[in-house]
Amino acid sequence: MPKHLTKSRFAVALQCPTKLYYLDKSEIYANQKVENDFLEALAEGGFQVGELAKYYFPGGTDIKTLKYDEALAQTNELLKQDNAIIYEAAAKFEDFFIRIDILKKTGDVLELIEVKAKSFHPEEDSFINTKGYINGGWLPYLQDVAFQTWVTEKAFPDYNIEPYLMLADKSSKTTVDGLNQIFRVRKNERGRKEVSLTIPEITSDILGEKILIKIPVRPYVDQILRGLDKDPDKKSLEEQKSFIKRAREYARYYKNGEKYPVEIGSKCKDCEFSCNEEAQSKGLKDGFIECWNEATNGKFDPSKSHIFDVWNFRKKDSLIAGGKYYIEDVKESDIAPKPDGKPGISGSERQWLQIHKENMRDTEPYFDEEGLKEEGLNWRYPLHFIDFETSAVAIPFNKGRRPYEGIAFQWSHHIYYQNGTYEHKGQFLNTRRGCFPNFEFIRSLKKELENDDGTVFRYAAHENTFLNIIYSQLSESTDEDIPDKNDLMEWIQTITHSTSSAPDKWEGTRDMVDMWKLVKRYYYHPYTHGSNSIKAVLPAILRSSEYLQEKYDKPIYGAKDGIKSLNFKDWIWIQTDENGQVMDPYRLLPPLFENIGDDELDGFVGDATLCDGGAAMMAYAKMQFSDISDLERRKVEEGLLRYCELDTLAMVMIWEYWKNLTYDYS
Repeated sequence: MPKHLTKSRFAVALQCPTKLYYLDKSEIYANQKVENDFLEALAEGGFQVGELAKYYFPGGTDIKTLKYDEALAQTNELLKQDNAIIYEAAAKFEDFFIRIDILKKTGDVLELIEVKAKSFHPEEDSFINTKGYINGGWLPYLQDVAFQTWVTEKAFPDYNIEPYLMLADKSSKTTVDGLNQIFRVRKNERGRKEVSLTIPEITSDILGEKILIKIPVRPYVDQILRGLDKDPDKKSLEEQKSFIKRAREYARYYKNGEKYPVEIGSKCKDCEFSCNEEAQSKGLKDGFIECWNEATNGKFDPSKSHIFDVWNFRKKDSLIAGGKYYIEDVKESDIAPKPDGKPGISGSERQWLQIHKENMRDTEPYFDEEGLKEEGLNWRYPLHFIDFETSAVAIPFNKGRRPYEGIAFQWSHHIYYQNGTYEHKGQFLNTRRGCFPNFEFIRSLKKELENDDGTVFRYAAHENTFLNIIYSQLSESTDEDIPDKNDLMEWIQTITHSTSSAPDKWEGTRDMVDMWKLVKRYYYHPYTHGSNSIKAVLPAILRSSEYLQEKYDKPIYGAKDGIKSLNFKDWIWIQTDENGQVMDPYRLLPPLFENIGDDELDGFVGDATLCDGGAAMMAYAKMQFSDISDLERRKVEEGLLRYCELDTLAMVMIWEYWKNLTYDYS
């Protein structure tokens, strides 16, 4: 293939032009986004939205060839017609080559339609912020359209180009059932992913009312091309160049295989070209380290703790500009820690606590015992620990539902009794294709938690947010459809508080306690490296707690343990690696496809592990939108149940650890 700058490569260059050098060198440099991009598109519904959009412009020609010259020739031939609709139309100018999602020709007018699996509410959302610049969240999408518009205008100068974004309309409701399940993602004979139909023909009756909205974006495209997209005072040196100059520079460097001059900063924090353990084992190079070495004349030391590791730190660029790259370089004056008038430590105090412990080589955890005791004065036994797994799909499952409505497909519940025993009390999982599970989900959760007034714990805001979403969905339902809607809504109010966007305001008598906030305010472990995620806190606690190590270094869930599990039997949670370090329990979860031969898994998309919430959402999407066997489905469901049980067990273990430290809470 010629080394042309495409719209996807240009999008990468806008984040960091140096990445273009690493982009096509997968045999040399690690790239952690190669598979993630596909999985994210699958989970968000990007493939299905792109296919659905074509049926809103019926009768078009799909240009499927991967060869640039053939695609251009087919496009030019179709444009000879007075009117035409082209899917994946090709356009080339200088060293730029693009494929346009939908190109509609009417006379001398070309409608350029870029389809995105992103939601837009025509009455509530705006592309422009209060200062008249383009809203930061929309800027990458509009820059994409601006790039395509400019290339198309240069490639076809005799036409008037009218650019549009086509998005999921959050104000709309689908008027048909089963729309979501029409489109499946599979591998074709060349091993590429594509969308196939589950029905022989699609008609307007099958599609129902449109749930995608076509929005004209010419004013915003012009704003970008004139350099008026962003506040000049907030533009980097790179952003101060004109949009077209940047495009031409990036194209030249990419074509010549040259590395764009390195500019380090906060943008490097989540660089996909950094090496994880798997990439290192394959002998791949680390682009992140290479860039930082170039920027520091070979003096960068990757073994030192980076300022990127400081929790919630927003002054990174100013420190980097001053030559401060490591936590050891950060002074107390750089943080200026001060209390915020609330119980526990403030955000800035927590940042300095992390930095101070790192610089003093202090590995002892910080624990505000009295503060946590004060929080716990009103907690009541038995204690309940819950966790949800959720999703949001672009194309709704059922009639009357909106694009990107929240879907709650799984919960797990551990209960901890005052005598110190606990059990995995209940669980829920609904992965049936095309099923909207939320009301079944909330009924089962209510049945699980309504039998006492014990305190309910969650980790972070997610569970409260989703119960608010289900509350809103219930309020829009009819009594005829959901006879118990009022009972369910009243119960939701008892264990939640209303979100800021909720029209009704409440705070439940049994409002869930957020363990994530407790960690932020009263506990810090240096082994978490600043993270408050349960995936970081649990392994850190297990590494330092002799109490938990002694309790869980032997098989549990047997008949004599008094600890019940719905998914594990005789399981050992404390295991050590070759260096004697306690291993992360999430990494101990069995593979999804244990004891199944590779030949039986042929065609399944994605890897065979499941150890974070994003992976759970991906797994759910695979079961909804991919062609997988009953055996594969069963194994994924088993993996989801084990994973979600561990999430609530992790909360129990954190609780046990705190309880052991304080010898209290009885």
